[in-house]
Amino acid sequence: MARSSPRRRKAPRRSPGAARRGDGPSPGLIIACGLLVALAVLGWFFRADLRGLVFDSPASGTPPAASPAPSAAARPPAARPDPAPTPVSPVPRPSPPHAHAPEPTPSVSFTPPPPLATLPDPFAPSDPAGYPRVVANLLEAQIALARQHISSGAIDGVPGAQSAAALAAFQQSRGLPPSGQLDPATRARLTLDAPAFATVLLDAADFAALQPLAPTWLGKSQQPALAHATLLERLAERTQAHPNLLRRLNPSVAWDALAPGAALLVPAVGRTPPATPIAHLHVRLAERILQARDARGALVAHFPVSIAKRMDKRPVGALRVTVVVNDPNYTFDPEVFPESAEARGLGRKLILPPGPNNPVGVAWIGLDRPGYGIHGTPTPEQVGRTESHGCFRLANWDARALLALARPGLPVFVEP
Repeated sequence: MARSSPRRRKAPRRSPGAARRGDGPSPGLIIACGLLVALAVLGWFFRADLRGLVFDSPASGTPPAASPAPSAAARPPAARPDPAPTPVSPVPRPSPPHAHAPEPTPSVSFTPPPPLATLPDPFAPSDPAGYPRVVANLLEAQIALARQHISSGAIDGVPGAQSAAALAAFQQSRGLPPSGQLDPATRARLTLDAPAFATVLLDAADFAALQPLAPTWLGKSQQPALAHATLLERLAERTQAHPNLLRRLNPSVAWDALAPGAALLVPAVGRTPPATPIAHLHVRLAERILQARDARGALVAHFPVSIAKRMDKRPVGALRVTVVVNDPNYTFDPEVFPESAEARGLGRKLILPPGPNNPVGVAWIGLDRPGYGIHGTPTPEQVGRTESHGCFRLANWDARALLALARPGLPVFVEP
């Protein structure tokens, strides 16, 4: 049989750019190999990731500490001898013993605002020189001024218009330039004769004096008294302090869970009545201050005050005190509060009982203009910052201090 010639087998047609047999691997083989290599690399990548060898390594290049393996009781049955990978935790792992110690983390239990950065440590040892001594900062200055009946409002250690006005009043009374700043010359004259802070113990009477406050005018009129609603409110008024300062002085106190016998750190004002009788009162509307002066014109007391919102409600000129009342009640007239929806629907007057949460606070000093007077307020922190319907509002502690100085017939001069 004759051999067939290779030329009788026709080679398949191919495109001009196709690879010839023996030129190299086919494209399909290349793609398959590439896929196998990519899968192998990805498998190694994710295996290393889960074991914390990729994303959990420190920036310095130090190998991370190994995570402790779960206990035998807690470890799930393994299908392979390799242990199950430890889940990646969002919390950074501790540095290994040989690694560089991290920078210490600052405490975040309490971060005071910048205005209060000068608050001294109330538990620090007393000045070796004893007392009297000059004030160390604005907070001590506010306490020292309050002891001299120069009020900066609620004591808080925060600089502001009321503190500046109190400092200016003190400076003027001592013949210093009234800058309103706690400058060296002022500090040299402003001294503490006793520690600025004291510890008070709550007793059963403090808790018995509390009473929930009705949210409506009608509800308030039906209460036996308008007493303090919380211990924080009661202690703040008792110590002439802002509630925020009391919270800062007692950072670990749960104010809603206090009990009799609790010890709390507070400003120690201990204000005593001035020995000099006053001859007249001056209200400066533009500065929102009220000052009591003696017959020689010397300053006896200084208080921040709220004034009427409307210009036509501000009584400018000479007035006189007609009556002084301690712990007054209050006649609520709906016509005076047209902005109140409840007042518009009442249609009658109400008598509100006495108490620190009475609309006129704990004192009323009536003037010889009908409906006008000097009185306290249930919101002492807002004195000088809000505006009244026409009367002059003081913090309750300042109103009570002024009540002890005032008398019927006392001249009151209201200046623009």
